[in-house]
Amino acid sequence: MPAEWEPHQATWIAWPHNRSDWPGKFAPIPWVYAEIVRNLARVERVNILVNSETEEAKARDVLITAEVLPKSAETPGSRSGNVKFWHIPTNRAWIRDSGPIFVRRGARASSDLPPLAATAWRFNAWAKYNDWKRDAPVSSELGRRLRVPTWQPEIEVDGERRRVVLEGGSIDVNGRGTLLTTEECLLGKVQQRNPGVSRERLEQLFADYLGVRKVIWLGRGIVGDDTHGHVDDISRFVAPNVVVTAYESDTSDANHGPLRDNFLQLTRSTDQSGRPLRVVKLPMPAPVYFDSQRLPASYANFYIANRLVLVPVFNDANDRIALNILAELFPGRTVVGIYCGDFILGLGALHCMTQQQPAI
Repeated sequence: MPAEWEPHQATWIAWPHNRSDWPGKFAPIPWVYAEIVRNLARVERVNILVNSETEEAKARDVLITAEVLPKSAETPGSRSGNVKFWHIPTNRAWIRDSGPIFVRRGARASSDLPPLAATAWRFNAWAKYNDWKRDAPVSSELGRRLRVPTWQPEIEVDGERRRVVLEGGSIDVNGRGTLLTTEECLLGKVQQRNPGVSRERLEQLFADYLGVRKVIWLGRGIVGDDTHGHVDDISRFVAPNVVVTAYESDTSDANHGPLRDNFLQLTRSTDQSGRPLRVVKLPMPAPVYFDSQRLPASYANFYIANRLVLVPVFNDANDRIALNILAELFPGRTVVGIYCGDFILGLGALHCMTQQQPAI
């Protein structure tokens, strides 16, 4: 599995349509998507999943009004520059978790192997929701449409073959064989993805399907995280041996303890070659609430595209600090803040709604 900063062929997103994900605040969400597409389409192809021609027409109307697409692109099916629509139904827009995790042929692998493949892990809506039946086949369907080999990881538990559940937001890799994840998400009893599957068996699956040689297990995620511990809200590789990790300095905040523990764990960790990691603290924004619910606002949920990094911002004093830290870590990329104060009500941000397809 390549690192996210390696060259992309395209970014995949799914156009938002599930109003229950943003109760009372859905109206601004398509316009947030328009701003995201505007930035991404400058640097790479953007593939957008829609449920129907009607939904494509609505999406085109938003993108034309926002001047992301030209007026000539108003007809569904027409050419739209760096933007392409795909009619593949979804329940929700969080394609990081429901979409395929792409892998590339290794440098030492036989040239007879195809250069790109996809892993289609089972998706069950974070072991929490019932509306996942449209999302579940998305990974395999994209592999079929792209005509790349697609594997569905399975494991035997109590004499029974099972597909393995894994969401893209629950892992992060450095592209050299090291993977970050959390015990809360993959080993916890709450929203349990794979009952009866041990840490060791998961590590073997990561080795078999993603080429991983070293797994760093962090503890817990942030308060308000509906996924129960996704790593893309807390710690991310930004170079082969450099990790940024969310850190809450306010000792009275519920995030302080878990994020401090994750930071200390990373400072004691090494990469696949035994080299220590450089660990960079990323501040947290002030807590974001809506209707008495704390939302999972974090700058760590950024997305790395070709020559670009999109970062969620929240009209917070720490926005500038976070953007400056990431700008220093990505000197060859433009770092752009995307306002996510409304978007985060959906309990996800920029990394959650994107999935990269590696270039070959």
